[in-house]
Amino acid sequence: MIQFIARRVLITIPVLLGIVFVVFALARVVPGDPCRAVLGERATDAACDDFIQRYGLDQPIPVQFVGYLQQLASGDLGESIKHSRPVTTLLIERLPTTIELTIMAMFFAVSVGVPLGLLSAYRRNSSADLGTMVLANLGVSVPVFVLGLMLAFLFAIVLKDTPFALPPSGRLSTGVNVVPLAVVWGLEDWTGPPRGILDFVSGIYIFSSFITGQWGALADSFRHLILPAIALGTIPLAIIARITRSSLLEVLGLDYVRTARAKGLTERGVVLRHAARNALLPVVTIIGLQLGALLSGAVLTETIFNLAGVGRTLFEAISGRDYVVIQGFTLFIAFTYVVINLLVDISYGFLDPRIRQQ
Repeated sequence: MIQFIARRVLITIPVLLGIVFVVFALARVVPGDPCRAVLGERATDAACDDFIQRYGLDQPIPVQFVGYLQQLASGDLGESIKHSRPVTTLLIERLPTTIELTIMAMFFAVSVGVPLGLLSAYRRNSSADLGTMVLANLGVSVPVFVLGLMLAFLFAIVLKDTPFALPPSGRLSTGVNVVPLAVVWGLEDWTGPPRGILDFVSGIYIFSSFITGQWGALADSFRHLILPAIALGTIPLAIIARITRSSLLEVLGLDYVRTARAKGLTERGVVLRHAARNALLPVVTIIGLQLGALLSGAVLTETIFNLAGVGRTLFEAISGRDYVVIQGFTLFIAFTYVVINLLVDISYGFLDPRIRQQ
């Protein structure tokens, strides 16, 4: 297993280098002037000449790429052209929102989708199976922006002033604040990477408010994420339910399942103890892919519910031709996908003993 993990890690290095080069090159060959996109009305010829020279855009792309690799080797993702701030700082500020939203959306998708898929396969061709598949197809078909607006309208307007009302946007209500961990623990003097890690954890409001006992902020931040998590998790939920059903139905027709039935085991025991575990292999793959996609940012969901996360920041960077932010965030997304795929591969060995033997 250790050799397998090491081999996969080594294989990912050229993959990451290839992604960095492709994104680096595409960001520079796309038509448009980054100076005029960033400076707007202030983009005079003299200002643009200074802008291009300052960021090295007048050099050949291979020279720029080598310089960027040297910069990455030192752990520096660069400085945003538009915001004049380090990309790592933007990641520390924006990534916690995406992490919270992704965890809640995937928890909703997995906790509902897997049981629905198991139930649908267990009661094949029944009314429960038909209803589950209809809901799954509907969940895949409804766009996120339509579902998000419908949820916001229902819970923020129709159900306003009722116990079921939910906030339609933002991360916290007006007047509610989460005290940073550095302030709570008296570590304001910390600097460098330790302070960055502390600020990053503080940005995960649900976690930081929980470990510091800020119960009001915890409840408020949780309520603000319910609607965007449902809107974002509905499509993964439908996909997981359908994959779970088809995978379990395939496993239920194998020889060892018939042998388990012949031994006198109950149908429930056959499904849960023998078939479900092997049927989860494709489900785990789908969960990993969906998790990587959600961590890369949900532009529509974050825009509808006014959440400043990775997806919205990346969209703004692409619109404003902010090369440095595009490169830094894309590299982070690629690294996230690689790590998640590695964890999914490792999980196969625990779910299926045959893979460990191979």
